[in-house]
Amino acid sequence: MAFRILALGDIVGSPGRTLLRDILPGYVRDHDVDFVVANGENVAAGSGINLQQMEKLLTYSIDVLTSGDHIWRRMEIAEALKPGGRLLRPENYPADCPGRGLTVVSSRSGVPVAVINVQGRIFMDPIDCPFHAVDRAIEEAKRSAVLILVDFHAEATSEKVAMAWHLDGRVSAVWGTHTHVQTADERILPGGTACITDLGMTGSHRSVLGRKIEPVLQKMVRQLPAPFDVAEEDVRASGVLITVDPATGRAAAIERVQIRQR
Repeated sequence: MAFRILALGDIVGSPGRTLLRDILPGYVRDHDVDFVVANGENVAAGSGINLQQMEKLLTYSIDVLTSGDHIWRRMEIAEALKPGGRLLRPENYPADCPGRGLTVVSSRSGVPVAVINVQGRIFMDPIDCPFHAVDRAIEEAKRSAVLILVDFHAEATSEKVAMAWHLDGRVSAVWGTHTHVQTADERILPGGTACITDLGMTGSHRSVLGRKIEPVLQKMVRQLPAPFDVAEEDVRASGVLITVDPATGRAAAIERVQIRQR
């Protein structure tokens, strides 16, 4: 039996949310998707996520929302960050932060799936070691699930590729988020782990990483302050569709996808 997982890159603002509302349930049905993971750290006007947005997204066929360094931009979300919940914060934040970076959720067919969220350190704020944190989380996840998925929210390509090799043969899939640019290096490693350096984003592709072009250029070219408003044109959901064997946890296929409004 094949088990199909859809992983979607960072959802940017209302255009990304609206697209998923409109197209995701149909895509899941038409492509026999068993489980959906999406990164939700940029849902609220491009930075952070609030309770109402989280609750709505989880009705659009998303099973688990991961996050990253913007998770604390809307501190009201702290009350939703509960162990065993469907919204994760990076596991390598201090242990006394709200929430966890590990959860186990049953798929539509009843298969338990563990999702782990960790954050990188290169070119990002100081944080505990993601490699040690993910090792501990995997050992915990194995008690409940054969299928283990990892969202590595990181800036540096080298760190993401290193993480993929570190996890090969121990998880079903590992993907990168954070850079908002979909990479073309999807593959299955020798140990049976599917990986890609970055999923891309779910938002406007006529933009600079989901933000309106002109204000970003004003900031970069003239060094003048500008509001980085969310862009709204050419909205796509970027990610990968992964096929795994639910008995062994080994990946059989990985395919890049970009889903547009019909």
